[in-house]
Amino acid sequence: MTGFRRGYGASPLHLLLVLASFALAVYAGVRLLKGDTVGVALWFVGAALLHDLVLLPLYAITDRAVQLLFRESPGHRQGAAPSVNYVRVPAFLSGLLLLVWWPLILRRVGHYTAATALPADVFLGRWLLITAGLFAASAAVLLLRMWNGSWPVRRATRQRRRQSRNAAK
Repeated sequence: MTGFRRGYGASPLHLLLVLASFALAVYAGVRLLKGDTVGVALWFVGAALLHDLVLLPLYAITDRAVQLLFRESPGHRQGAAPSVNYVRVPAFLSGLLLLVWWPLILRRVGHYTAATALPADVFLGRWLLITAGLFAASAAVLLLRMWNGSWPVRRATRQRRRQSRNAAK
């Protein structure tokens, strides 16, 4: 067992799970390409181009703007300010929900009500409420961390005060 772990770098269970995930991916690929191979290939290429040429620059610029907005004091360490993550996380989760449910959120599925007998016009409002809730929860956590003094800038200030007090003794 030790020789296998040394040679492979992980346990046999890891190798088994990796092989099972590859088998599942091959099965899904064969099933996906069974019908309209050209259409699926075109969709993948289009999605990659849309992501790389449009979406990636868009959210990179947006992230830079948010970093500039939440820039810490000049004496603070270089890099992204920790408070930027309180915008990144809810924005990512909201975007992920939009990506998964966009046809229903944007009312692009006309047959939804006929197939499920449920109203299709509630998804936009619910997505907006979930997004507002995510940002509100993130803001509450940020305010709580700042109030409790576990915010990095306040922590550094406390450490400097302790060090100066210890040096004075």
